[in-house]
Amino acid sequence: MKVAVVGATGLVGTKMLQVLAERNFPVTELIPVASERSIGKEVEYKGTTYKVVSMTDAIAAKPAVALFSAGGSTSLEWAPKFAEAGITVIDNSSAWRMDPTKKLVVPEINADALTAADKIIANPNCSTIQMVVALNPLHKKYTAKRIVVSTYQSVTGTGVKAVDQLLNERKGIAGEMAYKYPIDLNVIPQIDVFLENGYTKEEMKMVLETKKIMRDESIRVTATTVRIPVMGGHSESVNIEFATDFDLNDVRTLLSSAPGVVLTDDPATQQYPMPMDAHEKDEVFVGRLRRDETQLNTLNMWVVSDNLRKGAATNAVQIAEYLVAKGLL
Repeated sequence: MKVAVVGATGLVGTKMLQVLAERNFPVTELIPVASERSIGKEVEYKGTTYKVVSMTDAIAAKPAVALFSAGGSTSLEWAPKFAEAGITVIDNSSAWRMDPTKKLVVPEINADALTAADKIIANPNCSTIQMVVALNPLHKKYTAKRIVVSTYQSVTGTGVKAVDQLLNERKGIAGEMAYKYPIDLNVIPQIDVFLENGYTKEEMKMVLETKKIMRDESIRVTATTVRIPVMGGHSESVNIEFATDFDLNDVRTLLSSAPGVVLTDDPATQQYPMPMDAHEKDEVFVGRLRRDETQLNTLNMWVVSDNLRKGAATNAVQIAEYLVAKGLL
């Protein structure tokens, strides 16, 4: 199976190559694609070196699937061209997520919606993915009515430039700034641009994507997304009001048995999820489970995941794995 990775030299693209190799995806030929300035550069995959090619060369090579992580504008321009050539595109940008004609997929939740006709499939936002993976088993039993989420997001979500800014600041070196403000020893309560309603684009992504993935427009979501000086892994404080009451032991059982979830919740021994625990892992880690004592039927939980893996690369590869398993590729 020929597989193209578009944006193969970026943070997420590099992670896609790593995840494809780790999970032994049935790649017979890799087609790494990147911007014009990267054409001819080399990437390594399973001990073999491949040269980066152009978009047009990649389409001509007719891969079965193309994993895109090259930004929204690139995806808007090129994903339809790949799709027209019969190539299934799994896109990591925000370009297609809220397009009503495109599926927005987290495999543990709604992969069953996919068909062979879906040639452009959207990968959700990293912060949305980890929240809904933890939410899904609870929503099925108790029906989520309202979610209040605050995120604590790694600089890797911004990209290499932000990682460099953090490392430079820790060394006292002046360098290019990914953010308007210093990030080391600081917290920036803005991810993406502000919209007219006062929320950021990242916050509204969580609101809208959650409804679409969960296939429930009645869920009310309000979000505050924050950038913190952590190198990998997003954390979230999630407060969920359910339609019916719950038993905390039942909640623990549901989460423990949910696909893709690891429960780490033992206050007596100070066991709870942290970004360092999620590093280079594909699961979503959940802990700090407790009732909200100010409101009926409401649960607090803490959710952590590696944003470059389950939040991006792994989710995309899992979508491709589902398509292979169902004979849709």
